[in-house]
Amino acid sequence: MYKGLLFDLDGVIVDTAKYHFLAWKQLADDLGIDFTIEDNERLKGVSRMASLEIILEIGGRTMSQEEKEANCAKKNAIYVEYIKKLGKDEILPGVESFLLDARAKGYRTALGSASKNSRLILDRLQITGLFDEIIDGTKVSKAKPDPEVFVKGAESLGLENSQCIVFEDAVAGVQAAHNGGMKAVGVGSPDILTEADIVIPGFDGLTIDDLISRL
Repeated sequence: MYKGLLFDLDGVIVDTAKYHFLAWKQLADDLGIDFTIEDNERLKGVSRMASLEIILEIGGRTMSQEEKEANCAKKNAIYVEYIKKLGKDEILPGVESFLLDARAKGYRTALGSASKNSRLILDRLQITGLFDEIIDGTKVSKAKPDPEVFVKGAESLGLENSQCIVFEDAVAGVQAAHNGGMKAVGVGSPDILTEADIVIPGFDGLTIDDLISRL
């Protein structure tokens, strides 16, 4: 029944959330806006422009579209400097072995992330070759919970939506999977990911057969 596995990037494969926060925090500081780790929760699974708009809302600020685009570019430049230092040891526990196990058993794999830096991150982690397709922010325009990124992921693998399982750590991502008619595996807290079909704390010690048996 299931033939494809679609993975979000941040918080599922690697914890780049901390680098996103540091980059947004630096930008917010430059703008004179108080931006906290709690505020950062609102940015999970949200596009870069939408994230900036949330920060501007927090600070009670407005900007022209041109200024917004310039500040998004500035944030990304800060973020890229952080992720250039990523190493293979920053892959979250169990992810690589889970991918290897699933691919050995015939499952097709794709990345489905809003990040425009997805390929750079996968290259730094040395796991680009474990994905048949990469659907990222350079190929999609609609933010989760719109299912575009996962629908395109299924299409790229030559599969029906119903044949794919999505792995997500954000509520908007779980909703995107369901909006695309796919099963959603939440990675993280069951208290937060209440809409997921099942929730796992992570991939450590998990095999694809274990997971399928729970679905």
